[in-house]
Amino acid sequence: MMTIEVSRLPKAWLVDVDGTVFLHNGHLSGEDQPLPGVVEFLNALPAGDMVILMTARDEGLRGETERALARHKIRYDRILFGLPVGERILINDKKPSGLATAHAINLDRNAGLAGLAERIRESDL
Repeated sequence: MMTIEVSRLPKAWLVDVDGTVFLHNGHLSGEDQPLPGVVEFLNALPAGDMVILMTARDEGLRGETERALARHKIRYDRILFGLPVGERILINDKKPSGLATAHAINLDRNAGLAGLAERIRESDL
């Protein structure tokens, strides 16, 4: 199991919706179901961090998706709809101190976020 070392600076968390936050394609059967550990992980993030959800869902599903997030008390700051279904590639610069400012975590579909906090370690980078 890989551990990621991060700074104590405020962070932007970019998190996919289907298969990461909610059961993949659960909305198609009428009800989005949060995956294990999602509510606990996102709600435990520091107040200064920002949670940006991303999804290939059509913009027309915004209301339904936002209601499901509110119903399950899932923390987020923004949602991006209509993304392509392919890879999500994050590009960022390193700080002059050498701090890497981009990380990626690939989870198995529908695994949820339980146990993820133990894989992320803050340090005084």
